[in-house]
Amino acid sequence: MGIKEACSEIVKITREKSPLVHNMTNYVTVNDCANAVLAIGASPVMADEIEEVRDMVSIASALVINIGTLNSRTIESMLAAGKRANELNIPVIFDPVGAGATPLRTKVSQRIMSEIKLAVIRGNMSEIKCVSGLASATKGVDAAEDDAAEDSGADIAVNLAKKLGCTVAITGAVDIISDGKRVCRISNGVADMSKITGTGCMTTSMTGGYVGACGKAYEGAVTAVAVMGISGEISLEQSRGTGSLRSGIIDSLSNMTPEIFLSRVKIDEESY
Repeated sequence: MGIKEACSEIVKITREKSPLVHNMTNYVTVNDCANAVLAIGASPVMADEIEEVRDMVSIASALVINIGTLNSRTIESMLAAGKRANELNIPVIFDPVGAGATPLRTKVSQRIMSEIKLAVIRGNMSEIKCVSGLASATKGVDAAEDDAAEDSGADIAVNLAKKLGCTVAITGAVDIISDGKRVCRISNGVADMSKITGTGCMTTSMTGGYVGACGKAYEGAVTAVAVMGISGEISLEQSRGTGSLRSGIIDSLSNMTPEIFLSRVKIDEESY
């Protein structure tokens, strides 16, 4: 079974299994993330109180940690939840939003990577370069233009994946996903998706749903990134502006089928 067929099967089994995804995400995109998880057939819960996160993650199929709106309280909750997930072999998906923009974000990202075993890291090129220890020039929570034009993305993804023993997903004009042995490039998506908030965060939360359903970090991440790109394309075809583009993405996610996925996905994969 090739990667396209494997991902289309994950689209199907996620709706059948409806895995619970524990999201510790940011308050800018929390509602969109919950709706995206529901739209792909998974079940979201958004809990970040330290008194309950260990219990909540214990019943989840995946944990998503997103540092978009950091504060001292949630940092400790994220670490506690991540360590409990590791104890139970529950996959942890990490989104280092804005890493490199401030010393705090960079420090917290490094702490999470050193104290928690991660299944997937998903970020833009600036964020992934930062957490890899490379020079980057972030633009708030967006990738800087110079970083977005980086032509060594595959090497960066492979090296970080090998270093941490996880899957690394770099999203951009062409998405790059690697588990250190394989590199997948996805050409789906539209530039207008960068004009609305949350597409990256939603993709990370969706990754939790797909990985939680199939138990495979690389294949789950590839599925999430490709499904989001396809949904952006379908939504733009009917969009009247950024507002309808945003709601149309949720519609497209909810209508996604293995057949639609296979008919539209643009994936190239190679061994590395």
